[in-house]
Amino acid sequence: MKRTWTPPVLIAVSGLAVAGLQFLAGAPAAGVVCALLVLLLAGSLTPWVFPASVTDAEARRRSATDGRPIIYWRAGCRYCLRLRFRLGRDARRVHWVDIWSDPDAAAAVRAATGGDETVPTAVVAGRAHVNPDPAWLRRQLP
Repeated sequence: MKRTWTPPVLIAVSGLAVAGLQFLAGAPAAGVVCALLVLLLAGSLTPWVFPASVTDAEARRRSATDGRPIIYWRAGCRYCLRLRFRLGRDARRVHWVDIWSDPDAAAAVRAATGGDETVPTAVVAGRAHVNPDPAWLRRQLP
């Protein structure tokens, strides 16, 4: 199991255990509601929510060709999730790089942010922007 799947799996397992306890306590409606909410939360933290991630080298090569921004992210990051949802369909117009699956990407983020792995970090025209405003980022898209 990849490290990026750990938070959503832990949330799903623990939440379903709580939902099971609700069923055993004689509150099936509460159990169903709890299970649905937990699965929704766990699903929103999975890598499936984001467009396919590419490697740092591939994102840099593509960005040099098409001028699209690169966004460094990691699963479980609520700010990355917020940026992804606020970009809407425009999220497919940027190159997403998961720093947990690519050590070079994590190193690039550390170099851009002064040593820590703060995400989301967007690289637009060669400049890094930590936790960019979605409206601003949308205006930077070619």
